[in-house]
Amino acid sequence: MAGALHPIKLVDHKPLRELVFETLREAIISGKLKPGQRLMEVQVAEALGVSRTPVREAIRMLELEGFVVMMPRKGAYVADISIKDITSVFEIRRALEGLAAELAAERASPEHLERLERLLVELADCVEREDVARFVELDTKFHETVYEASRNERLAPILSLLREQIQRFRTRTLSNPGRMRVAHDEHRALVEALADRDAERARQLASEHIESAENLLMALIQAEEQGAGAQP
Repeated sequence: MAGALHPIKLVDHKPLRELVFETLREAIISGKLKPGQRLMEVQVAEALGVSRTPVREAIRMLELEGFVVMMPRKGAYVADISIKDITSVFEIRRALEGLAAELAAERASPEHLERLERLLVELADCVEREDVARFVELDTKFHETVYEASRNERLAPILSLLREQIQRFRTRTLSNPGRMRVAHDEHRALVEALADRDAERARQLASEHIESAENLLMALIQAEEQGAGAQP
């Protein structure tokens, strides 16, 4: 755990448990804390410069969101994610992303559409510069803007949680040659459908976008497994 965590900074008067929760979740998503790694309350508390109480509360919150698993008599561990888990998450995302896009086509304001157009410009710049890290950041904002444009307050947090659960794989897929450009083209087509108020088309494009990402990730995982199996 050395080097993965650093003392947290008190901001916005948030409760300590929330700051600890956000710090640990980000470390898990970014891969600083690895799947299967044990989270010992004392070590985490020392690394973050807090007491064990907010750490314990944060770990419970992470368990509820699927980022941590509790092993009887062993403690808390960073959750691993199986191919079955990944498939399940994508299956739900395809349906809900399609719904969000359909609603956004009907409900998006001119301000939402303007923000999406601006994000397309920034994403295109990332494609040209091959800046995967920035693309991932802007891609997150793009999807969150679509969720916001759906004007369904219950839908956005569900989709955000699902995306975060497989966030650790997004850099891997977007680093694949040509994937950023394809993703940008898919985003542009979706924005055009939203601007045309074509709800059916928007749903279809959003679902296909998620399916495209899933197919690529599954292919990469399969290739890695075959490569590992070929090792002497």
